[in-house]
Amino acid sequence: MDRGIQLILNSTHDAMIAVNLEGVITIFNTAAERLTGIKVENAIGKYVGDVVLDTRLPYILETGQSELNRQQNLGNIKIITNRMPVRDDDGNMIGAIAVFRDITEVKELAEEITNLKEIKSMLEAVFNATQDAISVVDQDGNGVMINPAYTRITGLSEKDVIGKPATVDIAEGESIHFKVINTKEPIKGALMKVGPVHKEVLCNAAPIIVDGELRGSVGVLHDLTEISKLSHELKQAKEIIRKLEAKYTFEDIVGKDPLMLAAIDKARNAAATPVTVLLRGESGTGKEIFAHSIHNSSERKYRQFVRVNCSAITESLLESELFGYEEGAFTGAKKGGKKGLFEEANGGTIFLDEIGEIPTSTQAKLLRVLQEREIVRVGGTKPISIDVRIITATNRDLEAEIETGNFRKDLYYRLNVYPINLPSLRMRKGDIYDLAIFFIKKFNQQYGRNIRDISQQAVHVLKGYNWPGNVRELENVIGRAIITMKTNEAIIMEGHIPRMGSRIEQSVSSVEELDEYTEVGTNLEEVLEKAEKKYIQQILKQCENNKTKAAKILNVSLRSLYYKLEKYNIN
Repeated sequence: MDRGIQLILNSTHDAMIAVNLEGVITIFNTAAERLTGIKVENAIGKYVGDVVLDTRLPYILETGQSELNRQQNLGNIKIITNRMPVRDDDGNMIGAIAVFRDITEVKELAEEITNLKEIKSMLEAVFNATQDAISVVDQDGNGVMINPAYTRITGLSEKDVIGKPATVDIAEGESIHFKVINTKEPIKGALMKVGPVHKEVLCNAAPIIVDGELRGSVGVLHDLTEISKLSHELKQAKEIIRKLEAKYTFEDIVGKDPLMLAAIDKARNAAATPVTVLLRGESGTGKEIFAHSIHNSSERKYRQFVRVNCSAITESLLESELFGYEEGAFTGAKKGGKKGLFEEANGGTIFLDEIGEIPTSTQAKLLRVLQEREIVRVGGTKPISIDVRIITATNRDLEAEIETGNFRKDLYYRLNVYPINLPSLRMRKGDIYDLAIFFIKKFNQQYGRNIRDISQQAVHVLKGYNWPGNVRELENVIGRAIITMKTNEAIIMEGHIPRMGSRIEQSVSSVEELDEYTEVGTNLEEVLEKAEKKYIQQILKQCENNKTKAAKILNVSLRSLYYKLEKYNIN
């Protein structure tokens, strides 16, 4: 073969193998040598089938047909090959040739391009799906990208923003994009108003740096209206429910009075079983601490403890909060539905505080939970089995509520399986000193004080009070006393104790004082009712008949106050 032609063949990137009519190799260039791993001297002049495995050139010689753009494996590489017969000027076949190249790198590059396209598509999907409004500008401050959330919040579309200066969306304030471009530093928490409706937003922005060069700025806008709404809903949720690990134990209960010790002993017994417990007592007697303690002494202590303030949830929300709801159950129902508090407490304990406040419509569903140990979500039909320890509490006279038709008798019997009565503070005044010391230690930590004790004269004053607010009221009184003390004072004296209510709150210490309320010989219940009625009337007068304020002073729910007003026929 001419040397010039041989040089040309060896310099080409494509591999070439040519054979004559007998299948003997006549051309085997350098590229073919590289791809096959066969030396040229071991190929030239030899039958192609003996040199190259799986060669198709003999088939081309036999059929005279070409095979174009065929892929095949050659060792550990993949090649694409064209095989053709070689003909002379008269059209007679004089041999065959195979031209092939390694496409492994090309295939890998194609796969990388495909992967890049998929990543690009995914990033675009994320960019467009995120609920945060995002805008991107180039190094000159002109808009290049916005997502749908940006349009939703600002009211501006791509045609309003893309290719235009970053200030185009600002109604009030300065462009954070231009600040970032000028300083190359991120900006957080900038307040401004954007779009035609002057939407108030909170903005964060950061520079886009590529290979050490500033290429633009990306900004994220948060709708303050939505944030405020969410904050309000969160605040409401916190008022409605506290989901927590129960933090109190029986060791946290302060008291040596026989009535309190009996209540603690009864609660300890209840903790050892899954029995439904009803905690009864006035507001401020420690019903929640008892509920925590029962849970923490039970087998469920490592599971969820859910506390529900039944009086804080409106009647329209109570059912869906307790039992959950299915998707589409009502307008505004969350997609996919929502678990109720009973489901959240599954395996643990649910504490229904102020159980006497729930409406009769919800009482029927609660009865089903107690009877069948299953719930049905609002808008659903499928019962859901639950394993929940139920503890309830009330300061209401449930028996009286049954008589008035406000509380179901069958539910009462299900709740009153194991009642525990917590004594009021006026029934265990011997514990006042120990309680005062406990609260002194607590407020020392909170206020950074070093109060050591409370004088016997001050304790005597505290024992002379009737404590309608019970232990919670005593805590407030001790706190106010400490606030009024000078920093160098270490003992709470009689003069530090704030004035505590009117004469009606003071303990009845003589028959003459008793005569103010009733005649001697009247039963205790009637005495207490007359005293309660008179006190409510005095508080209402003091509050100029503002019932909300009066309920706060009395430390009862507004619903309870209205019940008492009706009970005592107070206008």
